[in-house]
Amino acid sequence: MSDPYPSPAPHRSVRHEDKRGFLQKLAEFIHPGPDSKDELIETLADAEDNNIINAESRVMLEGVIRMADMTAGDVMVAAPRMDVLDINAAFDDLLHVVIDTAHSRFPVYEGERENIIGILLAKDLLKLQRAPELNLRALLRPATFVPETKGLNDLLREFRGNRNHLAIVIDEFGRVAGLITIEDVLEEIVGEIEDEFDIAADDGDIFALADRTWRVSGDTPIERMNESFGLQLPEEDFDTIGGMIAHAMGHVPKRGEVHVMAGLRFVVMHTKGGAVKWFKVVTETAEA
Repeated sequence: MSDPYPSPAPHRSVRHEDKRGFLQKLAEFIHPGPDSKDELIETLADAEDNNIINAESRVMLEGVIRMADMTAGDVMVAAPRMDVLDINAAFDDLLHVVIDTAHSRFPVYEGERENIIGILLAKDLLKLQRAPELNLRALLRPATFVPETKGLNDLLREFRGNRNHLAIVIDEFGRVAGLITIEDVLEEIVGEIEDEFDIAADDGDIFALADRTWRVSGDTPIERMNESFGLQLPEEDFDTIGGMIAHAMGHVPKRGEVHVMAGLRFVVMHTKGGAVKWFKVVTETAEA
């Protein structure tokens, strides 16, 4: 005999949803999710250990997570280390700076360095060479200004939304604190972006080349230089060879500059952010 009062279909549906909710709660009780960013990063490390993701993926994901708490002030190139152009400088002087620094974009100032009036693309400088009658001001692009507290997530979104991939960072008093590029932001996610002078960091910091010279990272510790080249450079005052040479030269070394020290000839091959990334090192006897 059939039940004269069968349960309505909606009631069965509600019971089914409750059952799914219970199973979900049970799973969360057995395997609770991370409660903080640190725990989430630890979870990513466990995923790598279990071969769920590879090391490169973990590094990128960690970069995305950490970037959420970072600001433009954390990543910027400080104002004293900015490579800038004077609007009133001669063409040859401007070209010299562009060639030496090898940047693609430059803040341009008038009067004081803090008075940024625009951004010049290096490729636009060629227009002056072909047509000297052009006004340099007409070639400037508008400068973008962002506060030090600007989040990197928001800044990356702005960079992606416009074609100006450089911003001037200002402090709470409206003064120029530094500059930041889209490359600086992306490097927080993917690690340092390599260019033609970069070598994989896994391989070390001193590289012997086929022509009996070496490529040496500016971050190479003094102790390692002494061990590798049989030198006796003092290890108390400086941590890296780049810092020691910059102090000896009395200024931030520029690409192509040469400094001779301890029987070695250091040629600046590449600079970035006001510091030497790579030297070419030649022994004085090898050049003789």
